[in-house]
Amino acid sequence: MTFILPIERVGEEDRAQVGGKAFALASLWKAGFTVPKALCITTDVYDRYVSSTGLRERILMEIHRKAFTDMRWEEMWDASLRIRNMFVSTPLPKPLKDTLGDIIDASFKKYPVAVRSSAPGEDSDRASFAGLHESYVNVRGPSVILEHVLKVWSSLWSDAALLYRKELGLDPEKSTMAVVIQEMVFGDRSGVAFCRSPMDPSQAVIESVYGLNQGLVDGAVEPDRWVLDRTSGKILSHTKPRRDLWVAPAQGGAVLEDLPTKKAPHPPLNDEEVEEVYRTAMALEKHFGSPQDVEWTFREGRLYLLQSRPITTGTGAETGDDRSWYLSLSRSFKNLKALRQKIEEDLIPAILREASDLESITLETLSSEELWHEIERRSLIHKKWVEIYWSEFIPFAHGARLFGQVYNDAVHPSDPYEFMSLLMATEMESLKRNRLLEDLARDIRENSELRQVLEAGDPADADSSFLKRLDDFVSNYGQVICQSPSLTACRVSVCGILLRMAAVRTTSVARKDISALTEKFLSYFEGKKRGEATEMLDLARASYRLRDDDNIYLGRIESELDRAIALAETLLIADSAMEKDQRPYEELIARVKQKVYVPHSAVQATTEDENFLVRPRQLTGQPAGPGLGEGPARVVLKVSDLTEFQSGEILVCDAVDPAMTFVVPLCGGIVERRGGMLIHGAIIAREYGLPCVTGVPDVTTLIKTGDRITVDGYLGIVIVGLGETP
Repeated sequence: MTFILPIERVGEEDRAQVGGKAFALASLWKAGFTVPKALCITTDVYDRYVSSTGLRERILMEIHRKAFTDMRWEEMWDASLRIRNMFVSTPLPKPLKDTLGDIIDASFKKYPVAVRSSAPGEDSDRASFAGLHESYVNVRGPSVILEHVLKVWSSLWSDAALLYRKELGLDPEKSTMAVVIQEMVFGDRSGVAFCRSPMDPSQAVIESVYGLNQGLVDGAVEPDRWVLDRTSGKILSHTKPRRDLWVAPAQGGAVLEDLPTKKAPHPPLNDEEVEEVYRTAMALEKHFGSPQDVEWTFREGRLYLLQSRPITTGTGAETGDDRSWYLSLSRSFKNLKALRQKIEEDLIPAILREASDLESITLETLSSEELWHEIERRSLIHKKWVEIYWSEFIPFAHGARLFGQVYNDAVHPSDPYEFMSLLMATEMESLKRNRLLEDLARDIRENSELRQVLEAGDPADADSSFLKRLDDFVSNYGQVICQSPSLTACRVSVCGILLRMAAVRTTSVARKDISALTEKFLSYFEGKKRGEATEMLDLARASYRLRDDDNIYLGRIESELDRAIALAETLLIADSAMEKDQRPYEELIARVKQKVYVPHSAVQATTEDENFLVRPRQLTGQPAGPGLGEGPARVVLKVSDLTEFQSGEILVCDAVDPAMTFVVPLCGGIVERRGGMLIHGAIIAREYGLPCVTGVPDVTTLIKTGDRITVDGYLGIVIVGLGETP
């Protein structure tokens, strides 16, 4: 068994043990290129570690909670967080740690190193895992280096890496990881070179920043960019960025700083240096026999090659490679702060203005032709905001996950979701809405005369004070709850909910005192880093809140589209006797209705006779809200299914959406097909202290309304008590 190989000793027979990155560095060293001193911790070490500590079985349990191909990104996010915590809280066995530490100490003494991933098959002409696994710079001392080796190993199971493996159809059980420990070269200018541009195969591209490459790789620093002719090396264009930041070495890593003002007016490379990088990159292409993606740095005028990997064939659009989208889900702290500002100052006000404008239109006054145009317009508006939701709102959810990673790395808690308690100290729109409902329900509970009036079916007969508050609620939130554009119908619908809520006394969930937990977290940081940790906590709370609120905002846009469609369908029915060809309008409605996600549960996994369907007694998902709950199931496939929801029932659905959360105070628990600790249903369940299990495959098929079920939010198990076996 080989533990560590210096790159000068790596041969063709070692490729599977050292991975693509280490093998390429060894090839460069043997060919006479300038590369930093490096050694490779082989896959044998990783395999011994996960086997001897029991981690392998625990990892496989996480990724096999359901079929890997059926796991959504939210579920992979959560699995990744749990797996990472396993690595940082499971030390290397002492004999293995001592052996590795002695070799590392003898090789690098007290010199700083970069710790980089080198997974077998990660860099090939078919696929590139560039950016999907972690690397760390300026790490000193054997014990600290080995701590970062554990983190690099854990990145084999990062959400982005898992998503990419799913995309490529790779078996995650076969995943393993080698690690390159590379002498740190503190370059004053760094960058990447693409022998062949992904946009134009006749061109090459060079990007460069001042300082370390870390800023370019994670997107924190905008690079200068040169486009060159591949054949001649002639510079075709130079794009000049705003040069204001750079990444410099700092104790235990690197830090993003303001670029010295004397450097800002000048590009990092002159024309001669651009030509040198180009010539070297083309030499690497010739050496490896394919176009390369090269990472490099200049130190004191000398060009060092840090790594080289083949450029994957074709563009993402041509190959179906979604790696860029997976990478967009993970954002740097600086990027997340900028994204928060954009969302809070620009996007949220814009979506609220557009929703208000749509709500102000009296659709009933429009002619048939105007209504059809309005539906088209609303469909485009909805499409626009759905795209913004995916491109801006969804990536911002990473703020909560980034904080979870930082918290777990610092605190090493036994519960990987301990950090969630710190995020729940925030105010969400759905909770504001539900409190208004609960206040109205309390008035009904305490006023028998009012209850009798509402039970009679005409809310307009209620006292003026209650009616005003009811109408205010309908005005602000009714569009998400009500299935009718009529004020009268919406009043009746909301009052039906209120009467059911009034029949039971709901108890508010006592919030934990999080001051001690906050101080516990911050105690791991000193000086400037403590301030950064405080800022990260604040950002994470905003991320957590918005992960729920964005559904409310988007729901207002979608409900206005639904309102127009509902009126159009009514008109079609009323005009059905007319000779006018209605097919264009029917086709328009059918096309627009495809806007919404069709639940997987709609594909019924049944036999011809449902009476003979074999249903399991125990279903497994992901624990998302601690606690135990028992009661009859209410399977909800559409909002109208909520009209019969009764107190104490277990909400079973594909995914809780904003239109469903008003029944949560009545729930005895929540079970969802979609998985994830930060999906809407999981968040609202924790806020109400309800047991919640997510990511249960085919749950809306396997459970029927009326089934007696038990929800175990600790273990992620749903027990189905079906009564007599059919």
